Amino acid sequence: MSNLIDIQSQIEKLQKQANEIKTREFDKTVQEILAKMQAFGITAKDLQAPKGRGTKGKVKASKAAGAPKVAAVRKKATSPVLAKYSGPNGETWSGRGLMPKWMSALVAQGKTKEDFAIHA
Repeated sequence: MSNLIDIQSQIEKLQKQANEIKTREFDKTVQEILAKMQAFGITAKDLQAPKGRGTKGKVKASKAAGAPKVAAVRKKATSPVLAKYSGPNGETWSGRGLMPKWMSALVAQGKTKEDFAIHA
């Protein structure tokens, strides 16, 4: 039966083997990725799409390369929200989202949000 030291030795040996394989195959893999990017008209910018926002399979034709390209994700148009709270140093907060650090610090000192409310 194997003991802990034997298993840790095997793990270390396998990790070294995995690193050697990764080193050997790295350049080949990068070349394969670049070839596919070129074939599909994918740019580095396409790869930097925000997480969780896919393109839902939408593809448009690229004018320059003639290859299909992933359509850009459009953001919803939003209008600015008026500030509801103002801090002692001119900071403002709309009251949406997480409470800003400046207000959290003041609330921790015993103040209330209403102390900083902007009265229109």
